[in-house]
Amino acid sequence: MSKIDAILDRALQGERLGLEEGIALWESNEIEKLGHVANQLMLAKHPKPITTFVVGRNINYTNVCDTYCRFCAFYRQPGSNEGYVLPDETIFQKIQETLDVGGTEILMQGGTNPNLPFSYYTNLLKEIKKRFPTIHMHSFSPAEVVKMMEVSGLPLEEVIRQLKEAGLDSIPGGGAEILDDRTRRKISRLKGSWREWMDVMQSAHRHDMTTTATMVIGFGETLEERVLHLLRVREAQDQTGGFLAFIVWTFQPDNTNMPREKLGAEDYLKAVAVSRIMLDNIPNFQSSWVTMGPEVGKQSLHFGCNDFGSTMMEENVVSAAGTTHKVNINLSLELIREAGKIPAQRNTHYQILRVFDSQEKSDRDFIMQN
Repeated sequence: MSKIDAILDRALQGERLGLEEGIALWESNEIEKLGHVANQLMLAKHPKPITTFVVGRNINYTNVCDTYCRFCAFYRQPGSNEGYVLPDETIFQKIQETLDVGGTEILMQGGTNPNLPFSYYTNLLKEIKKRFPTIHMHSFSPAEVVKMMEVSGLPLEEVIRQLKEAGLDSIPGGGAEILDDRTRRKISRLKGSWREWMDVMQSAHRHDMTTTATMVIGFGETLEERVLHLLRVREAQDQTGGFLAFIVWTFQPDNTNMPREKLGAEDYLKAVAVSRIMLDNIPNFQSSWVTMGPEVGKQSLHFGCNDFGSTMMEENVVSAAGTTHKVNINLSLELIREAGKIPAQRNTHYQILRVFDSQEKSDRDFIMQN
């Protein structure tokens, strides 16, 4: 039995893999074998041939940011003529449009805008919940929460408490990039340590909010740093159990200050597989069709992913870097079926709202209801 076979066999037996084993998996060129084992581990958690998706919308409420990440093509520095903060009424209109098509989730994210007081966020959340009590606010990445601490002078636990009280339901995993400070200092000197990102997430978990965890590869990080990222997420999940999903994608270098060669489909699929094999305590893995395209997204459903992410009515950050794959509801259904799966709409908590088993009837009913 080869070294890789022995490692994969241990994973299938339920043994936890460590740093050296994770590096060995990433060094392996046997991508199909990694994918097969990752798929088996996914099926152990999700035995039904169902792939879920959420109908949601990204709302980028501001592009003003004083973190200046080298890899971001979206932000504008404070004082820029191209900087904006969306009017509240525009945000309300976007939420109403989301509800009108059967959407359930709003992923509201922006830059770390130093000109917005903490009351901006709490008042906005309260107004949203007053108008749209059923919408799930999956919003504000850890970097934004840290900026709220900075402008308010409040400790982390109090910021999280007030956000939840105002109407925040869960926190997205953006800004994790690579959870190792060597790479973080290289790509985003002002963004804060990996520990700071994790502190926000674990505080949210303590306040009974769920979050997601993410990883972006392709910054020039080492394989060891990638595996350390996974181990740090896994350890935190052991402590608080609040990560509902894991999402990995590749750095999109176009239009950024970090010109690099873009990683390909094989790099992405290997990352998905290794992550599923290492992260034995996170139930859901989202496919990253936004960055990788629909066809690779479809492949990822056989490499450890059980979820197709959001239909995303709107997305501005990744598309600013030249990646503009858009998937609507009907195309999501089609791609999931082409992958040999049954599509199902879920909410943010991964509760299934509707299964599209009979194609003609279910699709017709969905369109008529929305």
